[in-house]
Amino acid sequence: MLLHKLETMLHELYALEVGYAVNDFLITDPELARSLDSGGRQVDEKLLIAEADGEADVALYLERELLDRLGRHDPLTRLDGDNLADFWSALEGVSHFTYYAWNAARDKDVSLFELELQAEVDKFVTTARLLREQTGRDPAGLHGWLFDSPTLANDLDAKERARYRRANRYAARYCQRLTADLASDEAACHRELRHFYRLSQVRKLAHIGAD
Repeated sequence: MLLHKLETMLHELYALEVGYAVNDFLITDPELARSLDSGGRQVDEKLLIAEADGEADVALYLERELLDRLGRHDPLTRLDGDNLADFWSALEGVSHFTYYAWNAARDKDVSLFELELQAEVDKFVTTARLLREQTGRDPAGLHGWLFDSPTLANDLDAKERARYRRANRYAARYCQRLTADLASDEAACHRELRHFYRLSQVRKLAHIGAD
């Protein structure tokens, strides 16, 4: 299944050991998602987390129609303009789940901003890898596709808009440097990505600022 393959790609990329599988936490029923996130926005992807007394209930909602479209037009076989947006939505969900689960297993709190920042980096690196494997060349223009003039939902409040724009801005800066590393030294790029993944939010931002 696509989600398992995306999960495996992230585990291999960052050398992660995660004791949970994303498919075991997947829900596709919009009514169930709304009941678990009362008052939340209706979106095609959402990580649902309820924390209490040191424990967490987690579910990843992905719209059934989105998964069906990806099933008909597999991005791991051919990633193009017809399935890119759906691919990014699915990957973002897997990224959110993986980052939260890996940190939770180590008793590390993560912020919504951290989840968004890491997802933007994951989308850039994974898309670059797939396009390079499928076309045999580096994907020109990928940084601009992902980071220039991001489209935000109209129903986001001011705080949410600020968080998404901030995550996009920091990820854009970080991935700009990765563009050169991906082309020149893949092993060094992997070491850098694995180091970055394990940093706290404060250290991530300091690391990006020091680039």
